[in-house]
Amino acid sequence: MPEATELSPEDRKLVTLARATRARTGAAQGAAVRDLDGRTYAGATVTLPSLQISAVGVCLAMANSSGSQGLEAVVVMGADVLAEPDAAAIKEFAGDDVVVHLV
Repeated sequence: MPEATELSPEDRKLVTLARATRARTGAAQGAAVRDLDGRTYAGATVTLPSLQISAVGVCLAMANSSGSQGLEAVVVMGADVLAEPDAAAIKEFAGDDVVVHLV
């Protein structure tokens, strides 16, 4: 997956969504994605005793359940590296060409 250092205006919006979601929930990570139709989805890490989902996993589940056919970009707040399960899920859902920003 390509990693970009310059953020487009659209990707800066994803940063804002991920940051706000993380702050609102107090979660370890926040994430936001933009699908191929320009729709955005934001989520935070879920850590319940019976359910654990990464912030990226939450976003992918929302995009998939909304009928999205792929992603343009992903932003993850609070991670120095993209977790392997998240990278695999992004690749499975959207392919290798999705830009991932770690903020």
